[in-house]
Amino acid sequence: MLATYFTVKQPAIEEITIQKSRFIGHVARVETEEAAQQFIQEIKKKHNTATHNCSAYMIGEHDQIQKANDDGEPSGTAGVPMLEVLKKKGLKDTVIVVTRYFGGIKLGAGGLIRAYGNATTEALRGSGIVQRQLMQGISVTVDYTLLGKLENVLRQSEYVLETINYLEKVEFVVFVKTGEEDQFQNWIIDLTSDQATLIQTEKKYMEIDVAI
Repeated sequence: MLATYFTVKQPAIEEITIQKSRFIGHVARVETEEAAQQFIQEIKKKHNTATHNCSAYMIGEHDQIQKANDDGEPSGTAGVPMLEVLKKKGLKDTVIVVTRYFGGIKLGAGGLIRAYGNATTEALRGSGIVQRQLMQGISVTVDYTLLGKLENVLRQSEYVLETINYLEKVEFVVFVKTGEEDQFQNWIIDLTSDQATLIQTEKKYMEIDVAI
């Protein structure tokens, strides 16, 4: 599992008009090529009267699956520029479809490249981009005498305090970046004078919004 990567936040649809042609960008997060193809087919079905439904996607930890489709536009003027936008923004597990309704004015190769690139960028702006950070859950259990002190410092720290469970003792469920577990545990030991019980729990990705 990657320690961190970027992807789209949520599905989005954004439309721009260029020289009377409508370009509608549809973007979504997908984790398999099958899911990407299903998304593309859904858009094609929805916009079956459109002139073109061009697409691109990047999938996999190491971008091992990359596809671009011009769907009838001149070769290299639609799918590839869309894919290039995904690459430049470093996005993984992302599919984009740009639907075009021709407005009667030809844009030329350069105009098409810019139009499909811009439509992709607008769709990504509508979706938002997140950084997914792999984090390790750690259960920190202490006596209630340490509740106030530990809660205060955890909330002011860079670590993610997910929940506090008030049981026989108080349990803090904290998430730390993978690779920083030892640093965190030593910090807690110092803070509590070695009066805490620490147990590693689950690993999961947590998401942070990123400016586009």
